[in-house]
Amino acid sequence: MADLPDAHFEDLIHPHTGEVIRVEIPERGFGSDFAAIISGEKGAFFVKAMFNRPGGRRGSIVRERLINPHVRPLSPPLLWSADGEGWIILGFAAVEERPLDFRPGSPDLPLAVNLLNRAAALELPDVARDWPENRWDDFARSEDELSLLRGDALLHTDINPSNMTVGNAGAWLIDWAWPTHGAAFIDPACFVVQLISAGHSPESAESWAADCTAWAAADPKAVDAFAVADLRMHRAVAARRPDEGWLAAMVVAAQAWVDHRGIIPGAAR
Repeated sequence: MADLPDAHFEDLIHPHTGEVIRVEIPERGFGSDFAAIISGEKGAFFVKAMFNRPGGRRGSIVRERLINPHVRPLSPPLLWSADGEGWIILGFAAVEERPLDFRPGSPDLPLAVNLLNRAAALELPDVARDWPENRWDDFARSEDELSLLRGDALLHTDINPSNMTVGNAGAWLIDWAWPTHGAAFIDPACFVVQLISAGHSPESAESWAADCTAWAAADPKAVDAFAVADLRMHRAVAARRPDEGWLAAMVVAAQAWVDHRGIIPGAAR
């Protein structure tokens, strides 16, 4: 059994869990300072936590707490939260689940499309209106292209097999750690790059995206603008973290997509 981080953490969760019986570290949750399935006298919970100090990581867990009531048809409910000088802790309903398989021929692919369509049907809640999507801003080629990424659709943006899961209770789009609003096609576009990384051809990846309602209405020029910005972003991140092979694989996938769309050489410097 794994250990809790410290006595302060244990004190914060005790009113919600009771005496802790078991702590299991899951495969997912690597974006948090702590994540575990905690079983206690009051039940089992998926618990994720960030250090309570200024910065983007603290901001992400605050956003996840605020957005959860609005994405509960897709994400397990947040049952409790606890704040202290050292930690911000979220306690979600623990659900049995496994990541979706994005590889060609996987029976999970229709589930992924369905989750994206369900997400696209969500209304933008008032709490998210001050959260514009800006992760690709530094990588767009012009202000005109950047404007194509703007919009009022609620976005998840971290679309990957670990964040799309399925279990006895159904399929889930989890880890709403940085919800924003922008052009509706962005989540399906992120799905395309993930599918290519999982072994799909760009043609196959786009054929799956074509079943997404948010993709169907997208301006091809906007998709091109996103593809270029996404490639530049992946290159920048991979250059900063050269020891992480999965980041290099995402660069390869993003480049394959840009090439498939016929974006002019040099446009994605």
